[in-house]
Amino acid sequence: MNPIQITCPNCNVANRVPEERIGDKPQCGKCKKPLFLGKPLDLHPGNVNAVLGKNYIPVLVDCWASWCGPCKSFAPVFEQAAGIFEPGFRFAKLDTEAAPSIAERWAIRSIPTLILFKQGKEIQRASGAMSLPQLQQWLRAANIN
Repeated sequence: MNPIQITCPNCNVANRVPEERIGDKPQCGKCKKPLFLGKPLDLHPGNVNAVLGKNYIPVLVDCWASWCGPCKSFAPVFEQAAGIFEPGFRFAKLDTEAAPSIAERWAIRSIPTLILFKQGKEIQRASGAMSLPQLQQWLRAANIN
């Protein structure tokens, strides 16, 4: 059994889960809540380091703002993709207006912007809203190894 590390979306505690059991709806060892929700979690300065740096699985972040029309139209697609691709990926959303320091650090120049992280490091990025088939193709083509 090869354990992998997954951050709890509720309490931000890192959990070690046997890789072959990742699809068995694991629960957090501390708060006992599910480690996967089937929907994106909200990123903010208080959890961004834990979510990005303590997850073995890739983390896809949607950088958005409430005033952005394309962001609003893309939100249901992103949520649907979370239900499809978890637990292979963690999905998260970053409100660039609520967390401008993170948006600046990541050099967000347009929204929506998707950033794919693997063990805390950016490995790929795309700007603009996508359809679900386009997002699925982009994720499958991502070099996450």
